[in-house]
Amino acid sequence: MKTVLLFTFLSFFYLHVTAQMDTTSYPKERAEIRQVLRSQKPGVTTDCSDMIAVGPKGDISFSRQQWLAVQQKEKLTFKSVRPVPGNEYIRIYEGNIAVVNLLIKVNLLVNGQDISIKVRRLEVYHKRLGNWCRVAGQGTQVDEGLFPTDAGNRPQ
Repeated sequence: MKTVLLFTFLSFFYLHVTAQMDTTSYPKERAEIRQVLRSQKPGVTTDCSDMIAVGPKGDISFSRQQWLAVQQKEKLTFKSVRPVPGNEYIRIYEGNIAVVNLLIKVNLLVNGQDISIKVRRLEVYHKRLGNWCRVAGQGTQVDEGLFPTDAGNRPQ
């Protein structure tokens, strides 16, 4: 009986420990990704040529050129994109893949009208020839009435 209890306890402990998000390994790469995130602005390209983007309406673009064409069709111009401090969760795999969840403040012009929104992003970066580029991204506009961004939802 003691063996069963010990095994159960150790199994629970192992699962709890392995389920935690790794936010400390690869510190150099994390710093590089943070720099990439902070350098995002109109005219600065962080996308790989084979980037896939999913827009807030579910539209999908299979290249940067397609993504830009969608923006032009929707008469959408990004004025600024800024990460919200404390809302960036970066996981690095094998030193050359980064999965990033972040909250950003976006100011844009849509059909001549200024709009400011917050967007939750899921982005995947790949390090090629010493440089990081985005291979995939998806954004969802945050409804702060339902999901306040300052509610303190943080990983343990």
